[in-house]
Amino acid sequence: MNLRPGRLRAVAVLLVVLGLVAAACSNSSGKPDSSASTGGNSASAPGVTSTEIRFSVLGTKTNNPLGNCLHECFLEGINAYFAYRNSEGGVNGRKLVVSKEVDDQLGQNKQRAVEIVSANDTFATFSATQLATGWSEFSDAGVPLYGWAIHPAEMTGKDSIFGNSAPPCLDCMDRTFTYVAKLAGVKKIAALGYGVTDNSKQCVSQITDTVDRYKATTGQEIVYKNDSLAFGLANGVGPEVTAMKKAGAEIIMTCLDLNGMKTLAQELKRQGMDNIPMYHLNSYNQKFVTDADGLFEGDYMSVAFRPFEASDGDSSMAAFRKWIEKEGGELDEMAMYGWINADLAYQGILAAGKNPTREAVISATNKLTDYTAGGLVFPVDWSRQHVPATKADPITHGYKQVCRALVQVKNGKFQLVGGTKDKPFVCWPAKDDTWTEPTLSTFK
Repeated sequence: MNLRPGRLRAVAVLLVVLGLVAAACSNSSGKPDSSASTGGNSASAPGVTSTEIRFSVLGTKTNNPLGNCLHECFLEGINAYFAYRNSEGGVNGRKLVVSKEVDDQLGQNKQRAVEIVSANDTFATFSATQLATGWSEFSDAGVPLYGWAIHPAEMTGKDSIFGNSAPPCLDCMDRTFTYVAKLAGVKKIAALGYGVTDNSKQCVSQITDTVDRYKATTGQEIVYKNDSLAFGLANGVGPEVTAMKKAGAEIIMTCLDLNGMKTLAQELKRQGMDNIPMYHLNSYNQKFVTDADGLFEGDYMSVAFRPFEASDGDSSMAAFRKWIEKEGGELDEMAMYGWINADLAYQGILAAGKNPTREAVISATNKLTDYTAGGLVFPVDWSRQHVPATKADPITHGYKQVCRALVQVKNGKFQLVGGTKDKPFVCWPAKDDTWTEPTLSTFK
């Protein structure tokens, strides 16, 4: 699933409804290690010994409604990064170690978070979860948390919570929508989303507002909008597809999850509209696309990091490729997010000095004003981006420029579009006053 900043928020918020039925309870795995420091000695902080810095990983492994590789692949990325840095000696002679893995079973994130915080035997926590109900426990306790950034509400204003991206602007214009339509050579756009929360509706509104904002220049228009679909599409989308067909839609942009996109694609094919491309915000997953047996041919996907289809350039992609393979992982979106989060933890610990404390690491990380994970993501200024930008003020807390990477499914494989192999990111000024062509970019 594609982790594009500002988009997967829709899926995350929508899945809150599923937390009500995920009542299965279990004890967290990983027992406290009495050899880990609990503070007040030369090891500086909980989870820090003379030879190791220990981390916990909290995520959704069982009851994952999307069925994708979530917690496992996220963990693979963390372990690959730790193996890479440990091969160089770790941080000031200490190895980076995942000592505790905890499955929140979708509906038990808060309970498991309390257990981790209470045990106080790991220095910091990584988290890739569908429901981040326990993230505030870490913030309240002053424990650094590095998470899958699809939970802007839980991240906002929390200086100790860091994501693979900054909290996204929920109402800003996003010129990627108009750009994708231009790449597809179409003018008539349909927008679809779930109706379970206001945030999911806001995702659809962002599509429609953006298209309306620039229509005088682009000639594009919204011909169909539906932000009230039932999560899971249990009743199908036959009437909606018929309505889009009647409206003359030439491309469909959605705020749906992987399975919802597949259901939509199947109905489009049934009604003879499989020649209509879709723009996916959450489907950068080669296995999912391959298994769909051609349903997504010609579709566009958004990517929140330097795509695997780009050249490595001056980025750390070569290191990722080497170590993810060496550790038995795969080139996977969630693995990349684990790698990025692990790098952010490493950079903060390195900057905090020989005997890092949680407070010092949080402070040091918040001094990173141009963080790119070695060219893998567009720059984040953690000194000011713990609060989302707004449509009224896209500058104070926003990205200096708004960037995306785009791929299209051709012959069943992802291929870069919009950008180039050397400059895969398409970027626009943060101010959204006028429509402009993107600047093609790369980062170090």
